[in-house]
Amino acid sequence: MDKIWLVFQREYLVRVRKKSFIVMTILGPLLMALIMIVPVGLMMMSDDTKIIQVLDESGLLAGKFNSTQELKFVSVQGPLERAKQQYLQSEDAALLHIPTINLDKPSGIQLYSQKSASISVITSIEKQLKQELEAIKFERSGIDQKVLDQIKTKVNIQTVSLSDEGEKSSNVGVTSIAGFMGAFLIYLFIFIYGAQIMRGVIEEKTSRILEVMVSSVKPFQLMAGKIMGIAAVGLTQFLLWIVLSSAIYAGVASSFDLKRFSDAQISQTMQGMENEREALQAQEINSVMSGLENLNVPLLVGGFLFYFLGGYLLYGALFGAVGAAVDSETDSQQFMLPITVPLILSFIVAQTIIMKDPNGPVAFWMSMVPFTSPIVMMLRLPFGVPTWELVLSMALLVAGFVATTWLAARIYRVGILMYGKKVNYRELSKWLFYKG
Repeated sequence: MDKIWLVFQREYLVRVRKKSFIVMTILGPLLMALIMIVPVGLMMMSDDTKIIQVLDESGLLAGKFNSTQELKFVSVQGPLERAKQQYLQSEDAALLHIPTINLDKPSGIQLYSQKSASISVITSIEKQLKQELEAIKFERSGIDQKVLDQIKTKVNIQTVSLSDEGEKSSNVGVTSIAGFMGAFLIYLFIFIYGAQIMRGVIEEKTSRILEVMVSSVKPFQLMAGKIMGIAAVGLTQFLLWIVLSSAIYAGVASSFDLKRFSDAQISQTMQGMENEREALQAQEINSVMSGLENLNVPLLVGGFLFYFLGGYLLYGALFGAVGAAVDSETDSQQFMLPITVPLILSFIVAQTIIMKDPNGPVAFWMSMVPFTSPIVMMLRLPFGVPTWELVLSMALLVAGFVATTWLAARIYRVGILMYGKKVNYRELSKWLFYKG
């Protein structure tokens, strides 16, 4: 155990002292914050009102377009050719030409622009055209538009989690995002730090350092210390990211006064709102905030740490075995595919099946298999998982780690001293049964 600890210390200290580790630890949260803040800033910077000239030759829609913060509609006079020339001399966004149209089958409406119009502009104009033409048809058919609007009813279902402990309001969107983020981070970390193990073994093998090291340390001790040392590096970096991200979030929250979305303030805002759409948006914000408050954060954090470490240790042993079996990263590709397929498969299935039915048979069995459980169980945890399923999944993951570590150690002890030989699966199977 002392020798494993020495290898652990070496792997950990060598990596955390690297400039790349320090730089990425600091830049990681900043990059994530920029990814979230920059799009909002760009949207605010590009929030200029676009002027749309309207030439209405039908006489049906004159003055009926409603200007918004994004679009301002200005009526112009015809004929069309003169309107085109005047438009070309202006800096307006577009010219909308509405000829004499058939209300049942409106056609011939054209939007002229000096630069390609964006999808949002086209969609907004089409939406207003549709609403105004429908209003005219309702009026001509004798149907009161106001009566029809009163008949239309919007239904908003509030989801509530019911258990022996009581009732808690939940939000499916928040729950799905929380599970997906945890699964994605585990997926990302396994690949990043698993590849570090493989590269480290290959470098030490090609430099012949291992020949000296195995004279005083058993191959299994060397592999175990390396895997756990790099795992500690990953965990350290992740915890530092949490601390730095929390500090950044606190700063952003204080700058933008995010507490204005409190329940009491939202209720007051909703009472003063006359616009139904704004009231619904405020209600959605309230639902999201309630969903965040009711997430079982200790369970999610504990589950993440366990499945992160368990998944990493399981795959880390296999990555170490691959590094010991080959002489270069190019040769490792044939062995990497069988290892990475379960991870990739679980991530793909997670987005197509498991997110739709987190408690279905596919989700259950994939959360039990050690090779897929780190991803799948993290997706299921926010939705609520029976205790016996969680305990069984954890036990199977531990058993899977022990089994893969034993298999990897059998390959590792032979492969680290094997040079210049092209290894295939048949050769690897022989290494498993070598004595000594």
